[in-house]
Amino acid sequence: MAKIAASILACDLARLADEVKRVEEHVDMIHFDVMDGHFVPNISFGLPVLKALRKETKLPISVHLMITNPEDYIDRFIEEGADMVAIHYESTFHLHRLVHRVKDLGAQAFVAINPHTPINLLSEIITDVDGVLVMSVNPGFSGQRFIARSLEKIRNLRKMVKELGLETEIMVDGGVNEENASILVKNGATILVMGYGIFRNDNYVELIKSIKQEREESAD
Repeated sequence: MAKIAASILACDLARLADEVKRVEEHVDMIHFDVMDGHFVPNISFGLPVLKALRKETKLPISVHLMITNPEDYIDRFIEEGADMVAIHYESTFHLHRLVHRVKDLGAQAFVAINPHTPINLLSEIITDVDGVLVMSVNPGFSGQRFIARSLEKIRNLRKMVKELGLETEIMVDGGVNEENASILVKNGATILVMGYGIFRNDNYVELIKSIKQEREESAD
């Protein structure tokens, strides 16, 4: 069954706690995008917001580090409540070291890849991570259009995972909505990151139910 990660980048930030409470019984985790204005052309949340959010929900929090020098911040994000940490392949020279640092600190380690990054570059790290975060838009802004070629990347990544006999999660982030969610799950996505599709959709409960049912049917 597919899992749903609610991206707070799309919620009403003036009512962050209330927004999380509103959706938490329907989703599997909260997605927390960290942007530094350098690795990506935008600035979002930091450690104080994560610390406050951790007090408001018992759901797992997935932290997506869209920052340069992630090695300087991993420990602190986990200390403040991150259950999963996604590190960009493109952001560090020492990915293996950082992945194992995340795991040593008790969190799940994901590697994130930008739209231009081919999955074959993951061959030496795929057996070490708990999951791969596939960016299906160029990172930095919420509400972008899904990049169609991402579907083939997801399908090929699922093939790689199966051939290696792994249970690696495949998280898809960017432009996920009611029009493409089912096809993403059918092609191998196990976690869908949704912002606008949840926080700005009056029918988000029905959408989530249909996505989870689609996973069950395709698994038969």
